[in-house]
Amino acid sequence: MSLFRAYRAHEALVAPARPKAQVWRLIIGVILIAGVFLLANQFLHQSLFTLLGSETYGALTGQDGRMSQLSVVFLLLSFGLLAVAVMVALKVAHNRGITAVFGDAAAFRSQFVAVLLMLVILNAAVFALPPWDMGAPLVPNVTVGAWLVVLPFALVAIMVQVSAEEILFRGYLQQQLAARFKSPLTWLLVPSVLFGLGHYMPEEAGENADIIMVWSVIFGVLMADLTARAGTLAPAIAVHFVNNVVAILFVSMPDSLSGLSLYLSPFALTDTEELRAWLPVEFAMMVVTWLAARLAIRR
Repeated sequence: MSLFRAYRAHEALVAPARPKAQVWRLIIGVILIAGVFLLANQFLHQSLFTLLGSETYGALTGQDGRMSQLSVVFLLLSFGLLAVAVMVALKVAHNRGITAVFGDAAAFRSQFVAVLLMLVILNAAVFALPPWDMGAPLVPNVTVGAWLVVLPFALVAIMVQVSAEEILFRGYLQQQLAARFKSPLTWLLVPSVLFGLGHYMPEEAGENADIIMVWSVIFGVLMADLTARAGTLAPAIAVHFVNNVVAILFVSMPDSLSGLSLYLSPFALTDTEELRAWLPVEFAMMVVTWLAARLAIRR
């Protein structure tokens, strides 16, 4: 089956973007997204600093050097401002509403539930099977009681974070590029490369920053593929959500987003040999997850 046939459902997302798909509009939209997001973030943080005082503000945002459960939840929720920025860009540059980027509501709901259930079963099976560590014992991080108290808020925060990223990359950018350029390579690769660049963290990952960026680019391509096959953002949001729930709430690396996790991995992002030895497993899991999501939405 050719890509064009496999991606027929994508037309439902792309068609509403075609009337105002000029490249100059996309450039203006990207500038608006960056500007609105930065200004909204600055306003939020300045307002909180004024209202709460430096000590409480530092504890809430993690700027006191400790990323607590509360500060991680706050950071994830702040990604909602990115969705607001995309909404502004869509309206000003393209005269579109943000709901259009999600696709048909009924199809979105059914696909999201189908993919979510499939991935919950898949991850439960993976966690149940040996080995039960990552080459060394996992390190307890948060007590079960504290974890359960924060869990509902953490799930909402992660959903906000992944939805905002998917709205930008697989929603706005992918759809506007597909409306302007016929070749799938353009709208599969350009948003995915930008997504990867957004995950380039040399300060935190050290020598592993490049390989993590490449991993993110591949993840972006697979999510773009799911979106084109499904005709909605639901599968990409569901996959991204489950991926981040596992990485943020269950087993996290001892780095900046570890405040919510039950366990910590025995190595950090900067541990070159250990991380690169584990990456093939992560890559295999990413591909299996993508295939499972494709199976869940198969018509």
